[in-house]
Amino acid sequence: MQNTSNILMIEPILFGFNEETAKNNYFQKNDNTAATQIQAQARAEFLEMVRLLRDNAIRVVTVRDTASPHTPDSIFPNNWVSFHSCGRVVLYPMFAENRRLERRPEILQHIEDEGFAIKEKIDLTGYEHEGEFLEGTGSMILDRDNRIAYACLSERTHPHLFELFCRELEYTPVAFRAFQSVDGKRLPIYHTNVMMCIADRYAIVCLDTIDDSQERRRVTESIVGSGKTIIEISEQQMHNFAGNMLQVENEIGMKFLVMSDTAYRSLLPQQIEQIEKTDTILHPSIPTIERYGGGSARCMMAEIFLPRK
Repeated sequence: MQNTSNILMIEPILFGFNEETAKNNYFQKNDNTAATQIQAQARAEFLEMVRLLRDNAIRVVTVRDTASPHTPDSIFPNNWVSFHSCGRVVLYPMFAENRRLERRPEILQHIEDEGFAIKEKIDLTGYEHEGEFLEGTGSMILDRDNRIAYACLSERTHPHLFELFCRELEYTPVAFRAFQSVDGKRLPIYHTNVMMCIADRYAIVCLDTIDDSQERRRVTESIVGSGKTIIEISEQQMHNFAGNMLQVENEIGMKFLVMSDTAYRSLLPQQIEQIEKTDTILHPSIPTIERYGGGSARCMMAEIFLPRK
């Protein structure tokens, strides 16, 4: 299935601007706001988002972060772990050294304690020592129904590891390069999930970021060939996190598209109308998390597709 009603989210303890990730995450911003204020605002936004999901009967498993070691980006768990319906858990190699500390065994134990069955772990983290990285469902967008994986290659998404993942999990890889305009330069987009979202019947994509016409055509043909409608967004909308969305369902099978309020306000009426043909839109307000973390609603949710014990 393309969607799940089970989501893992990590409650932040010391959320804040991460110097290590800012090297190639151009969505991050920093200022003179006190660290304690940033954390307080981020936690409030997190709790409100969890409440919104639960109010709509979406099951959210929350784990509280720890103060030590300091992991300012722990609120984005989908980069270090993914949970699959075959019972496999994949652990990913991370670009920033301080993000590697987010991989806590007790989180996986908590998932098992919630009644999910982990049958096998695929550990790719050793590739960090070789300078090769693949940051989970930030690096890859999975069309689970059609077994297609999309990835824009960057410092955080190595082609060798992308192909390895696809062989192990039996996906067809579609790799390409995507760029964003930063201070008049075209620079690589750090994660695929800021420019693309795959739902069961449609795909939201910023095709303008794929500068190579042949690669753009290949991505388009793959999406259309899989039976999905393309809802195209502009690069300006992408900079407002309109590509960073996730389709989920609730306990009775109702479907939702979760995005931030920033993303929602950037959409055109016709784009909203297309989405609402099949999904209800949930759009929590998370401006602090977006500003200092450089990630949005999709990044905060790690989908749990594991079978029940």
